[in-house]
Amino acid sequence: MTPPPYAIGIDTDVTKLREADHLLLDLAARLALPEDVFGCTHLVQDGGRRRVALSLGAGSAAVLDTARTALAAQGYAVTDGVWDRRGRAVLYPGVTGLTGTLTVAELLDRSAIARVRVLGAPGGPDPATRLVTREFVRPQWEDGELVLAAMPAAGGTLVPFEDPDPTPCCADH
Repeated sequence: MTPPPYAIGIDTDVTKLREADHLLLDLAARLALPEDVFGCTHLVQDGGRRRVALSLGAGSAAVLDTARTALAAQGYAVTDGVWDRRGRAVLYPGVTGLTGTLTVAELLDRSAIARVRVLGAPGGPDPATRLVTREFVRPQWEDGELVLAAMPAAGGTLVPFEDPDPTPCCADH
């Protein structure tokens, strides 16, 4: 699936990905966005200000016009387009069905994800390879398609590269 033709960027003061994920999910629920809307996070730095900005993409300009009006009324700065072409997708068609353990083929069939890239491995995984979703599947836009980075795990399975519960740096010090 290619990026949607219409997109808006939403500036935030959020500095952590998990906070941005929660904000994006909350905004989508409050705006009652349809399930075919894409919602991404983008790491942004300009003028020394680092933050995680958001974008929404849709096949309909009307959906985003309604969202833009509601977000501006809530005090968000909203712009046309996305922050960059490598957004990390939190909302995308099929995301709610990516739970438990699926084969790579099922993951690709059920969602807007176009392919799975296994870190450190040439080529793509066998479509029958099992992927343990951990209910946290965050693909990223690469060359106009959603790509999930995965890594090998126990029992010949794969897991998404991004961990839903990362250990903070120096947590044991």
